Amino acid sequence: MANNSALETLLGATIVTPGGDDAVKSSVRKYYGETLASSSDLKTTACKTPSDSVPKIVRLALEDVPSEIKAKYYGCGSPTPIGIEGLRVLDLGSGSGRDAYVAAKLVGANGSVVGIDMTDGQLAVARKYVDEYCKKTLGYGKVNMRFEKGTIEDLKAAGIKKASVDLIISNCVINLSPDKPAVLSEAYRVLANGGEFYFSDVYCSRRLPEGIRAHEVLLGECLGGAMYVEDFKRLCVATGFTDPRALSAHEIEVTDPELRELLGEAKFYSITYRLFKLPPGRLETLCEDYGQYAVYNGTLPGASNAYALDDHHRFEKNKPMLVCGNTASMVGETWLAKHFTVVGDRTTHYGLFDCSSSPVAATSSAPSSSPCAAGVCC
Repeated sequence: MANNSALETLLGATIVTPGGDDAVKSSVRKYYGETLASSSDLKTTACKTPSDSVPKIVRLALEDVPSEIKAKYYGCGSPTPIGIEGLRVLDLGSGSGRDAYVAAKLVGANGSVVGIDMTDGQLAVARKYVDEYCKKTLGYGKVNMRFEKGTIEDLKAAGIKKASVDLIISNCVINLSPDKPAVLSEAYRVLANGGEFYFSDVYCSRRLPEGIRAHEVLLGECLGGAMYVEDFKRLCVATGFTDPRALSAHEIEVTDPELRELLGEAKFYSITYRLFKLPPGRLETLCEDYGQYAVYNGTLPGASNAYALDDHHRFEKNKPMLVCGNTASMVGETWLAKHFTVVGDRTTHYGLFDCSSSPVAATSSAPSSSPCAAGVCC
């Protein structure tokens, strides 16, 4: 779990305002509950998802989601993985419920989805169509989705028990939290071993000054609370999510001239991350070589020919791929295991695994980003 004293050194992990955490949460509630009538009111592209980043199976599921829910959607990516049938899903900062509704279809009648949000207006919209959607649109015998009021920093208060979740999703929400270490710690607590935190959020190419981090509009637009991407990865490791993997990224455009002037040369990116929870020791801080290889069985819906684990591990069906110990555990000891065959164990160690540089890491770091160090799938 996270070491608070160490995390305090990470700028952007907390948002400091004269009114404290309650003032930040109040500002966020007002922005998303009152200021924004729909996604067309946004001043940046931070809370808009490029259509080409959404898997076809998710796009098809979106067609059945009620239009009012889609109109009040403010996400920055596509945080719903494919092949999640039967899983227990938790949506952090579920908002109007768009991603939760999609997940409710993808997990099937035997899966479950819980959305957590602190904004009454958004919760009202999300709850409005649950019964009709689950029973009539999807044809389930009973509702498999619910929405609870609560904060993502204290999931226990919302009734989410330890190790009770297989998959956590979140869409452009963590940056809004005044206490990001608490968010990651709670996510780690409620995930079962073999589970995953799969989410899209906004990150910055540098550490932002305190004045920008507390700016009401920038905070609401998901830029003020954006962490420097390298600090975020450090926070993940300190929390227990060793070896965070980036799946995709795109640069965010600041369309408002005044905000663009205020932000100067800082660049912002929407990045989809994958954080796996495994028993202690299974994921190492560096990628180690144990002579293992993995084969994708081609069984994930919508990915019959190939599957991308992250931005630099794309598995072709039935083609063996040499992998480090961490990657072997991610595809062989998590909810993905039934879709992969992993050959070899950790009996013999051959040193550091030769990992290539991550395209997403290079794109989202400072302008003159250098390749990753040996043994790091960054």
